[in-house]
Amino acid sequence: MASPPHAPSAFNRGELDRALTGDTRAVARLLSLVEDGSPRMREVIRDLLPRTGQARIIGLTGAPGVGKSTLTGALVGAFRAAGRRLAVLAVDPTSPFTGGALLGDRIRMQQHATDEAVFIRSMATRGHLGGLAATTPQAIRVLDAAGFELIIIETVGVGQAEVAIASLADSVVVLLAPGMGDAIQAAKAGLLEVADLYVVNKADKPDAQQVVRDLRNMLALGTSEPGGWKPPIITTTATTGEGLAELVTRLDAHWEWLGSSGELQRRRQARAREEITALAFAALRDRVTESVDELAARVADGTLDPFQAAEEILAQQKDLRLYPWVSRLSCRSTPSTGRPGSGRPGSDRPRRWPPSPPSCEPSRSCWPSSMRS
Repeated sequence: MASPPHAPSAFNRGELDRALTGDTRAVARLLSLVEDGSPRMREVIRDLLPRTGQARIIGLTGAPGVGKSTLTGALVGAFRAAGRRLAVLAVDPTSPFTGGALLGDRIRMQQHATDEAVFIRSMATRGHLGGLAATTPQAIRVLDAAGFELIIIETVGVGQAEVAIASLADSVVVLLAPGMGDAIQAAKAGLLEVADLYVVNKADKPDAQQVVRDLRNMLALGTSEPGGWKPPIITTTATTGEGLAELVTRLDAHWEWLGSSGELQRRRQARAREEITALAFAALRDRVTESVDELAARVADGTLDPFQAAEEILAQQKDLRLYPWVSRLSCRSTPSTGRPGSGRPGSDRPRRWPPSPPSCEPSRSCWPSSMRS
């Protein structure tokens, strides 16, 4: 049996205890361990687990430039006015050449920087696809155990197919803005289907009402289940606070519906399933890269077919074990989605099409140096 690359070392118990009481510096250090893939984190997550499951998770996603960071900052202010303690995970893109990131989403939330009841953390994608960082699920656990009532996840600017937030958040808010395109874009499968709430931001701009009409027409194409959730369409101007009160009210209404309908438990079970699958795929992918080169040469010269090569790799994995922490080649499965309110991950209602295939294509910047040639 192959040995893990690093042996787990004992973590600082005092630091963990301080994080559980909400000490922001201790929480920040634990999040750094998560992001860096420390072998200590497997033991830490195990100790945190009994304290998790209480936080409410809100995901904000949308294309670049629709105002996600500005709206996130406005939402933080609204929830703080209600006396709630919350954390923000703001995901930023990573350079495929240097591996660096600006981590600039916090720039638009500086008014909350000195508020001790608000914790804001930027996370780089580090080449991970789907709009999130690979370690976002573990970061959520750390913040949940630290006692934050609300966790807002702001994704990196996404395209139509980047819907990973649907497998992590209890409530998904999809932001749009005037200039998104015509009604055909609104009718396409993908990002717009995972929304629990639609927000048309920058409502003071021309054509904002046209976006609202396109969304209404798109929703009319679907079918609603009795007692199901019908995603509302809210217009906001995040810079002035217009529409913010309605957004908070609708988010609270969705949270109540999740609890009363049993959908919350289904979604959280689906979230755990996605996380388990991602960790298992990561371990398998690491092992496969060790033996694939020789088989690839045989497939390339025509002496072996790719199906037989894949079977040979699987036959070699009898002693596969999960390493102490998530691999650098970690990947996530693309969650299967359906019409709003009927095909979300965790729902037992029928879907209109088959599940999406796994997406395991990390950026070259995350590959070991031996694989970059």
